[in-house]
Amino acid sequence: MPDSASRKFIDLIFKTSSKWANWDPPITIKVSGTLWTIDRRTGVLQVEGNIYDEAFQESLKQQGLRIDLSHSSCQPIKGAVEEDMIMSSIDVKKGEISLTPQVSALDLASASFKAEFQFQQGKRGAVLVMHKPQQEYIPQGRVLNIIHEARQLRDKYIVSSTFTCPGYYLYLSNKSGERVALALTANAPVAAAIGVSAGGGASVDWWTDAQAAFLRKAFDKAGQYRYTPLFDLKRRQPWFERTFRGEEVHLTEDDLWPDCPTPWDPLDEDGNEDTVYEEVRRSLLAPHIDLDL
Repeated sequence: MPDSASRKFIDLIFKTSSKWANWDPPITIKVSGTLWTIDRRTGVLQVEGNIYDEAFQESLKQQGLRIDLSHSSCQPIKGAVEEDMIMSSIDVKKGEISLTPQVSALDLASASFKAEFQFQQGKRGAVLVMHKPQQEYIPQGRVLNIIHEARQLRDKYIVSSTFTCPGYYLYLSNKSGERVALALTANAPVAAAIGVSAGGGASVDWWTDAQAAFLRKAFDKAGQYRYTPLFDLKRRQPWFERTFRGEEVHLTEDDLWPDCPTPWDPLDEDGNEDTVYEEVRRSLLAPHIDLDL
């Protein structure tokens, strides 16, 4: 399943949140990166450019689209730092960590975050945890409704917001019905930006008893917001007519830029496209031949 693990994880998180997961969070995804393709096999994005590039700004002027994206009112906005965020697929149950000889040996009193996740037997489940994430987003009502007309954005996607954090944990279950414990533990005082405190030697990191291959985690000891595990992806909706019976139709930003759906057919538990669904779809699209014998 290695080639389809990322696609399955992205698909499960999307179904529960309508947001896109980044399978490789150390790879930076910037707000308003314009994307020209999504790898259908892996779900990975291929970035083509950014609406805040000077070349894009110049092209807007040539097209008569009057907006200065360099102005502070059009620049991406950073929201407040939030509490730890957990996203999980629908069949995953979150609970308190069960004390066992292995778990009780840990100094969980120093943990700023701790939880246990129960996965369903025979099904893949996904969990994404972000430590104190911060959202950055394009100002609403000022940018996207104007640049929608730009020629180079036809059939393109835009990252309208991102969530960055100093620490993340992502896990894709192995269908065994496993129970996985997770904690963010600390053995020393750390900067307030990290949000963890404890005594002893300097060490802050994730602890987990997960043994599955599809596990990724990291924590920046300096509390830097260097990981991007989650983002919003919008697609340009081609509206050819903005009038109806002679009256102008008021289209909202959401009308012009709806959420981008996943480009693959329904996936099975191993992240492969469902062949039964594909056969049914093809049969419905095939021309109907009626033989009168």
